[in-house]
Amino acid sequence: MKKSIQLVLGALIVFFVSSFVETDTLLGKGYKIGDVAEDFTLKNVDGKMVSLAGYKDAKGFIVVFTCNTCPYAVMYEDRIIALNKKYASKGYPVIAIMPNNINVKPGDNMQAMKKRAEDKGFDFPYLMDEGQNVYPKFGATKTPHVYILKKTNKGNVVKYIGAIDDNYKDASAVKTKYVEHAVDALLVGREVKQKETKAIGCSIKV
Repeated sequence: MKKSIQLVLGALIVFFVSSFVETDTLLGKGYKIGDVAEDFTLKNVDGKMVSLAGYKDAKGFIVVFTCNTCPYAVMYEDRIIALNKKYASKGYPVIAIMPNNINVKPGDNMQAMKKRAEDKGFDFPYLMDEGQNVYPKFGATKTPHVYILKKTNKGNVVKYIGAIDDNYKDASAVKTKYVEHAVDALLVGREVKQKETKAIGCSIKV
């Protein structure tokens, strides 16, 4: 009996640690404000490969690390859709990336991603970070975690990192729309005032 309890406790500890390992290992790492983000090529839910370089007319990008299985990410889906509808035509499209290890989170596999994109009517790329090579470069630790990039002669410069807004529970109760304020500033040539906020969400699973 005692041994069984120890095994159960051990399993719970492993689960807990694995759930938060990315927050611990990547906290403070990855891109900083002003860094130039490397381009990437990832598979979209339609089977096509997508890279930032393919967006010739873009002024920048709203890169969102998100997934199917995180309750926080699910609560933000409609707001992510709204961001793309508002800003894609202005030159700042949403690029959504699913960073989780699908062996840990099978509900985030490509088939599940395709269904989610169809059910929700995603009109932006929903890419899989297969091999988990992209999110560590950004330093993303949560789903959702947002990076706003501005296209410049130097490359895609990081202008904002963090949360979408200040209320994950209720879109109608949001007081500060961090991403919208940042993109609005960039569109008129102004500096982003609040460049970083704390991303609230589930830890990325490895």
